[in-house]
Amino acid sequence: MHVRPLVLTSALVGGIVGFVFLGFGGFGHALGHAAPSDMLTVDGEAFPGIGPLPTAIPQPAGNLNYAAKVSLGKQLYFDGRLSKNNAISCAFCHNPVAGFADPNQTSVGVVGKRGGRQAPTVYNAAFNQFQFWDGRAGSLEEQAIGPIHNPIEMAETHENVVKKLSQIKGYQEQFQATFGTGVSMQGIGEAIAAYERTVISTNSAFDKFVLGDIHAMDESAKRGMAVFTGKGRCIACHNGSNFTDNHFHNTGVPQVGPMEEDLGRFYVTRREQDKRAFKTPTLRSVIESAPYMHDGAFQTLEEVVDFYDKGGNANPQLSALMKPLRLSPEEKTDLIAFLKALTGEAIPFEFPALPE
Repeated sequence: MHVRPLVLTSALVGGIVGFVFLGFGGFGHALGHAAPSDMLTVDGEAFPGIGPLPTAIPQPAGNLNYAAKVSLGKQLYFDGRLSKNNAISCAFCHNPVAGFADPNQTSVGVVGKRGGRQAPTVYNAAFNQFQFWDGRAGSLEEQAIGPIHNPIEMAETHENVVKKLSQIKGYQEQFQATFGTGVSMQGIGEAIAAYERTVISTNSAFDKFVLGDIHAMDESAKRGMAVFTGKGRCIACHNGSNFTDNHFHNTGVPQVGPMEEDLGRFYVTRREQDKRAFKTPTLRSVIESAPYMHDGAFQTLEEVVDFYDKGGNANPQLSALMKPLRLSPEEKTDLIAFLKALTGEAIPFEFPALPE
């Protein structure tokens, strides 16, 4: 079954949230599904609606998921031998117990080298059109091998990683069984990407609510959804079933951490309007992946909401979507309650045994 995004409008009437859902059929007349092309209008601007994730996870025709490949990818994801000092794995910065993200303000690589950005969550990366904060990778396969040769991340060479893993019998056997070849960088990237496509945040209180369980979200979260899709204008960027437009925006995030300046998407496109623009992250399970923003500038969701409430920080390339919101304290509280309602069900997890 393919679940299509839900489109809604909302109104606050006497403290009670009333929802009007556009689309076909509904749970009694209260809820219904809408086609992905349906839009929600806020302040005269139209944006895609929000709703539950599709049940089919996107995967490229050239790298289909199957159990042996996912198992191999999971081992590689947790294997520090992909790095120069044999200590930094993918999981070091994309930690399952920290929302598959990094609890540090900015991420640390080999011998304590600190990068200028906060590692984004792996949750639902399968749905992303671009990877990395600046979108320099167009696939999970490309993203998976990028940090290996980054001098401030894993600081290894692709050639030496292949050589190291080729000397491990368990990997020799698994690569042969999975790909019909010896260890290769292409196989490493495909296996890690296959595992990452299984890291999905879904079946949240929000999902249950829009699929018919009207008690799945409390009243504060319901009011918060009205703020999210209305006065708060969050839906301008955090829209669709994965709560991201997969675009890049300059929201005026303060520059903190070791980098004096980070021009974001500009490094990829070299377009003036892309200076300091960064990819919109998913908001699913966002409560798990603090700190927030590309440089970990904010430690709490309260700080994030306050930042957007004031309209960000002015700069020449500030997105036209950024406007002061003038939310009340109660509206801020309700908005955060809704963001918490986007937390997906727990993913059963065990650390893999690594081959020797």
